[in-house]
Amino acid sequence: MYGKQENKYLLAAVLAVSITIFIIIFSEEAFSAALEGLKIWWGIVFPSLLPFFVIAEILMGLGVVHFLGVLLEPLMRPVFKVPGVGSFALAMGLASGYPIGAKITSNLRRKKLCSKTEAERLLSFTCTANPSFMLGAVAVGMFHRADLGLLIAATHYLSSIIVGFLLRFYQGEDSGTSLVETGNGRQRQNIFSRAINELLDARRKDGRDIGQLLGDAIKESINTILMVGGFIILFSVLTRIFIITGLVNTIGRILLLILKPLGLSEALTLPLISGLFEVTNGANLVSQAHAPLLHQLIMTNILIAWSGLSVHAQIATVINGTDIGFKPFIWARILQSIIAGILTVIFFRPLSQTETTFLPFLAGGRQINAFYMALLIFISLSIVFLILSIIIYIFKRVKVIFFYHH
Repeated sequence: MYGKQENKYLLAAVLAVSITIFIIIFSEEAFSAALEGLKIWWGIVFPSLLPFFVIAEILMGLGVVHFLGVLLEPLMRPVFKVPGVGSFALAMGLASGYPIGAKITSNLRRKKLCSKTEAERLLSFTCTANPSFMLGAVAVGMFHRADLGLLIAATHYLSSIIVGFLLRFYQGEDSGTSLVETGNGRQRQNIFSRAINELLDARRKDGRDIGQLLGDAIKESINTILMVGGFIILFSVLTRIFIITGLVNTIGRILLLILKPLGLSEALTLPLISGLFEVTNGANLVSQAHAPLLHQLIMTNILIAWSGLSVHAQIATVINGTDIGFKPFIWARILQSIIAGILTVIFFRPLSQTETTFLPFLAGGRQINAFYMALLIFISLSIVFLILSIIIYIFKRVKVIFFYHH
């Protein structure tokens, strides 16, 4: 009677009405859940993400991203099959967490600095968890064991990099262009000259003075961070309603069919369901579950890699208005969850017994300054990427000169 699209609209309408009714019926519980979500957003997400959103917008407007794109092309193109500017999304994503990787990727696509396929590859492995969340909130705050922070973070970041490498084989509709290989007759210039010329060209095309650029960056960042807060609060309420109405128990019976063959404890069923919607609540419930530590860590890393439907909704909103497909991102989250679970088993004994004296900010379970920690990681990653890229570029040039000489 109705087409596929019309059925989707009807289903969405029924779900929206049902959720509204449940919020009205359980208004007190919904208010309490919304307040908890608001505290998480205001106390953790807002101060840790807003500076990076502003910095990302400013660096894009000043042409610094174009500059880095040329310098890092020799590394990003062969390893991940994305342009050099993708390194900016990767470094910022690893340093400050989702959804900033998606925000930068969508901006790169809007400015046509990467192709549709390259943007889908980038989106799939640059949306990672915040390091302060893994090291501070999860390891110290939830598990009360600072030594587990290294295992959780290493597993998450390595699984993300592996997914990025595997997705270089993902074939899309277009191949994109390289900032190193194209330009107005600049192929014969060395990489540093091309990088400077790209920066100057990008700055001229932008045309905004510093005051306007700063104002626009703050406006855009505030809008994005408010959107993130809205999703955190909404999914906190939805998760609480699902628990109250007993829907969680129904889903739990289905998930037991998956957990039993894997040998994981049944006590992890409720945390898994909660984490499917919102990763923070899920990880917290995992740490409280009566299950072996290895099982807890496997489930925690799976949920962090999955990142939760709350984050998925944020990503979908951020890329709205672009032609970036969302399905590759979902499949990448599933793939990373599987890889993260396997890596946890492999790394459990070596890393869980490693002394974390080189992480002094975790000693005694003290609070981590999320912004400075993320900034340090971003700078460190950028320097490492830059050194590797220049080494690869020089090595290739030496090979070409050697071949040409002979």
